[in-house]
Amino acid sequence: MSIRADDLIDRRRLRRKLTFWRVVALAVVVLAIAFATRSLLGDSAGIASDHIAQVKITGTILEDDELLDRLDRIRKAPSVKGVIVTVDSPGGTTAGGEAIYEEIRRLAGEKPVVAQVGTLAASAGYMIASATDHIVARQSSIVGSIGVLFQFPDVTGLMEKLGIKLEEIKSSPLKAEPSPFNPTTDEERAMIRSVILDSYDWFVDLVTERRPLSRQEVLKLADGAVFTGRQAAEHKLVDELGGEREAKAWLVSKGVGENLEVVEWKKRQIGGSFFLPEMASRFLGTPTSAVEILRELGADRMFLDGLLSVWQPEKNKLPH
Repeated sequence: MSIRADDLIDRRRLRRKLTFWRVVALAVVVLAIAFATRSLLGDSAGIASDHIAQVKITGTILEDDELLDRLDRIRKAPSVKGVIVTVDSPGGTTAGGEAIYEEIRRLAGEKPVVAQVGTLAASAGYMIASATDHIVARQSSIVGSIGVLFQFPDVTGLMEKLGIKLEEIKSSPLKAEPSPFNPTTDEERAMIRSVILDSYDWFVDLVTERRPLSRQEVLKLADGAVFTGRQAAEHKLVDELGGEREAKAWLVSKGVGENLEVVEWKKRQIGGSFFLPEMASRFLGTPTSAVEILRELGADRMFLDGLLSVWQPEKNKLPH
């Protein structure tokens, strides 16, 4: 009888363990389905009712097809009654900023759009903010750095030390110049300066068009300098001091419902993994890949191609 009793106890323990692991497996399946639904539906899930859409543009600005598509979907969504573009960026490529600027202008042609500046909206970041019809910034936000930059390294000294010579045959002297492997000539500098000044004129014209300032007033501010939110308000580079509350209040003044919820339209996560490390990383808000880790460390700014509209704080000091 004692053996049979022990067997009965073991069976009950086994059943408890099986029940526990079945519950755990069911919970994992439910979580997986939830993540799959979120990944497939993205920002459109749960926002069928009228609301204010929020789009966050942060970090280095590049040509971002997903962001452009998201802005286009917001424009077409009948449930979106107003838009808050939250900007926190030092800038990036001029072409990337231009593409986002144009998409926001399309959006602003159909719905009221306001920019809310966080810590920083400099260079291409400010370009994007100026695409909206009203800019709200914190008193201590950093705003401005209107200008264009072209950078290239010169490794000729290092090549001499290493005993390396570059042989090249090209169709004309300015082809593939300036090059880090050759000393830069005056003709090459003049070519690049012409390109920079043309893009700079375009940037100045853009700010003149979007802000209540004359071109001469913009030129005085477009020397690459940055300003605090308070200074930017004095110079009419921003319209109002505050945060999301003030941004929403401006939308309400344009006819948007006061009781509408602000809902962030996030980047769609297509083809996401349901493994525990990724689920944990999403929960903790940590990067999930080597590329994302490099982006978090700011390494993407080392590999920007083309003309740059980016603020570099290590070379520019805030005015005292």
